[in-house]
Amino acid sequence: MSSPSTSFALPCQHYQRGDCRSCQWLTMPYQVQLANKQQHLQQQLQRLNCTQTQWLAPYVSTQDAFRNKAKMAVSGAVERPILSHPQSEADLTDCPLYPAHFAHIFTILKDFIARAGLVPYNIQKQKGELKYILLTESQLDGGLMLRFVLRSEKKLALVQRELPRLLAKLPQLKVVSLNIQPQHAAILEGEKEIFLTEQRTLEECFNQIPLFIRPQGFFQTNPHVAQGLYGTAQQWVQDLPIHKLWDLFCGVGGFGLHCAQVLQRKQPENMIELTGIEISASAIAAATLSAQKLGLKQVKFQSLDAKHFALAQSPEGQAEKPDLIIVNPPRRGIGRELAQFLNQFAPHFILYSSCNAETMGTDLSYLTDYQLNKVQLFDMFPHTAHYEVLCLLERQ
Repeated sequence: MSSPSTSFALPCQHYQRGDCRSCQWLTMPYQVQLANKQQHLQQQLQRLNCTQTQWLAPYVSTQDAFRNKAKMAVSGAVERPILSHPQSEADLTDCPLYPAHFAHIFTILKDFIARAGLVPYNIQKQKGELKYILLTESQLDGGLMLRFVLRSEKKLALVQRELPRLLAKLPQLKVVSLNIQPQHAAILEGEKEIFLTEQRTLEECFNQIPLFIRPQGFFQTNPHVAQGLYGTAQQWVQDLPIHKLWDLFCGVGGFGLHCAQVLQRKQPENMIELTGIEISASAIAAATLSAQKLGLKQVKFQSLDAKHFALAQSPEGQAEKPDLIIVNPPRRGIGRELAQFLNQFAPHFILYSSCNAETMGTDLSYLTDYQLNKVQLFDMFPHTAHYEVLCLLERQ
């Protein structure tokens, strides 16, 4: 009989002790995880005509140390803070999903918490100040973005007093901020961001495309797989007759910028036009900065609701119609109304990236005028049932 650790896809003392169950599939061999995810994906698309669909092999992840972001709930006493996942009360600073050097960073942050008097917030008693620590690392240069989520601004002066000592210990810290979340609820962050450093963005780079991470802007937490996801999108569109594209729900512009850059390189005689739409103003600021750094001229990123933007367009407006529309919606998908609009608007190609294959499968069933050409699973979240998918559709 094998020992408990040898049957694990990833040995983890916290899972074995029952301290944390975030990785629900940790006892499942990794190849079985991938097979189960692929089977689930195929089930979501079984109502479609996939006879001409090219199914690519899943894009795999490393099994440990793949996360570039730690989202740590803070509890315990101010002198002995506990950093854990929101669903656990155990200290998880040595979680094997994080790079090993994060453990040293967390030790320094615990000392900072004590020195700055950041009393951990107790949601039951509605007392304390510090709710979360959000740490993000750039794979480009190891730079760090650190955000403290606090109930109020009461500790701002103490944080500012102790910050020089922290920066001396962690010179890789590029962006430090306080996020103010005053509600007595398990909400991750509030609207107000107080920057404590002059620098406000963390630069990243995937496939030679500069991207920027900003507070309150979504960014993928598995850089290796995210780079593969964007790179695959590039490969799929680079030889297609595309001159104008929309990137709906564009986030920091990863998909649109990757596609526009490769299309511009392949078609230097044409000016590739990119319109990116995302409701988050922070993400749009990051996407605009990337476009400027790439030197792309015909690029317009706007902070708007992507669905409302699309539905406001006239299906008859052929002069403005893009050749490619990229959609990367939240878990709820694009929905019947937007899918039916895309049928009428009739772009030649649709690139659909999804973090929820179930809603994606429903959306694709609404896109009755399109044939699913290519599909690939990207294992962004090993040891869980979650994954991402990329699909290329062509108008029939």
